[in-house]
Amino acid sequence: RGKAFQPLFKMSYSCSKVGDPRPGHPYKGGSFCAFLPDNMEGVKIAMLLKKAFECGLTFQIKSCNGEERVTWGPIPHKTSWDGGKARNGYPDAQYLHEVGTVL
Repeated sequence: RGKAFQPLFKMSYSCSKVGDPRPGHPYKGGSFCAFLPDNMEGVKIAMLLKKAFECGLTFQIKSCNGEERVTWGPIPHKTSWDGGKARNGYPDAQYLHEVGTVL
């Protein structure tokens, strides 16, 4: 197993906006963790993910059991260092290419 970046996102409680499931209603935040390999391609993807975050593309608000909460958006993230593709982890030989295409 090689070195890895581990970006951590902390989303606080806030009020939803136009385009969210229930505009003006509060939503629950959370802590979100992802993994990227510590190599040139991982650094490149990290920079693209930072831009996506700054543009508001990393997360979305979804209704779940009558409560709005922050969830991962459409950009795939590796949330585990192991477990393979089926568990959002590594090994996944195509992940960096796939996420790079999405970004």
